[in-house]
Amino acid sequence: MTTLAEPLRAARRTSRWLALTVLALAQFLVVLDASIVNIALPRLGQGLGLDPSLLSWVITAYVLPFGGLLLLGGRLADRIGHRTIFLVGTAGFIAASLAAGLSPNGGALLAARAAQGASAALLAPGALSLLMQLFPTGQGRDKALGIWGAVAGLGSVAGVLLGGVLTAQFGWASIFFINVPVGLLVLASIPFLIGRDQVAAARDPLDIPGALTVTAGLIAIVTALSVVLELGFLAPLTLGLLAAGMALLIAFIVIELRSKAPLVDFRILGNRAVSTGNVAVMLIGGAVTGLFFALSLYMQDVLGHDAMTAGLSQLPLAMTLVVVAGVAPAAIARFGSRDTLVASLLIFAIGLVWLSFAPTDASFLVHLLGPSLLIGTGLGGAFVAGTELSVSGVSEADAGLASGLVNTSQQIGAAIGLAVIFTISATRTTALAETGMPQIEALSAGHSWGFLTAAGLALLAAAVTAAFGPKAVR
Repeated sequence: MTTLAEPLRAARRTSRWLALTVLALAQFLVVLDASIVNIALPRLGQGLGLDPSLLSWVITAYVLPFGGLLLLGGRLADRIGHRTIFLVGTAGFIAASLAAGLSPNGGALLAARAAQGASAALLAPGALSLLMQLFPTGQGRDKALGIWGAVAGLGSVAGVLLGGVLTAQFGWASIFFINVPVGLLVLASIPFLIGRDQVAAARDPLDIPGALTVTAGLIAIVTALSVVLELGFLAPLTLGLLAAGMALLIAFIVIELRSKAPLVDFRILGNRAVSTGNVAVMLIGGAVTGLFFALSLYMQDVLGHDAMTAGLSQLPLAMTLVVVAGVAPAAIARFGSRDTLVASLLIFAIGLVWLSFAPTDASFLVHLLGPSLLIGTGLGGAFVAGTELSVSGVSEADAGLASGLVNTSQQIGAAIGLAVIFTISATRTTALAETGMPQIEALSAGHSWGFLTAAGLALLAAAVTAAFGPKAVR
């Protein structure tokens, strides 16, 4: 395992807070890329000739390998070294981003997005593990985790904002090219801010079968949910994919229980804070990803906004999130992670329900601003409290596992949540269009169901947290 001596000595020579800034910037890119494509989807689809039914896969192709390989990334970080894995992941992410921006067709883009996700699966757990080393318990960790959670939330929201501005001014490819200079800055800075890894020799084999089965299982389940719209729930292909996915996930659990060096040591889930936090983060990930996908299409396809206007419309939400995330650590210190998370999720859900009533001719000030402020408030608190709850009480030896697990939960939730929300929204739109309802009204009603589904995920996360989260965690 990586020792603390070298990172801490390097932090004294420079500033561990400067190191945190660079690590957070890398995490910002990782989260950003799950949402920045939302606003660009209509123009991206037209430019590459992607069928509208495949647009959601531009996001899914990223979050599936990201979520499926994160646990392996966490273990690799513990074995090879957190700084080393972080740098390898960052370099891969830069290269894949460049390939995505240069993609000549939809197939090449989806392959590049998968490479981005696989690289992020190394970058993210390496970054959070380094943070936990630089900030041991009681030495500023609460504040550092608060910043980390805020960055994760800001990345989700800023992706929509930046996606609109970049797409309108420079075209859809710019949303991928922007990662290159920022990634190079991170890649060049970290060796000067954090010392070399010192790792003990590892004898146990890596759990490659576990990584393959969990990733394949998730792909099968998300694919099944994606084909429901065309084939139906009872179609042989749908049922076959669902069965295969469940069988693979069961096989993953069996492999983990028998492995000498499992990706997931289920012992860590005996920590109520960790297990509850990860379930909540998974549901939040699904709600957030589905929300921004549906909201981006609603603003452009229903309200007729261009990419720039649709992106700028998210500015109040983003600013609210940043402000609330900044004060969330103080709320956690007073009320605890559990209660702060529950309250934040309820506010988030209320904002989503309010948004679902937006009409086909919605005015930003009358119909969208209020819900945006509530959603930003809820997300700001939920991201910070959810992250802190998910790593509470974790030992240094399990730092890579814990960080990989919380990121895995978010990305798995994003993939499954997006598939569910897209399917429900599209099914509702198709059903109403077949009755003769005008297309714009049918689209609006479909997106409303998508917002309500996201609200349901937020409420479920609040209920799970309230019922099982340990009250004393701060």
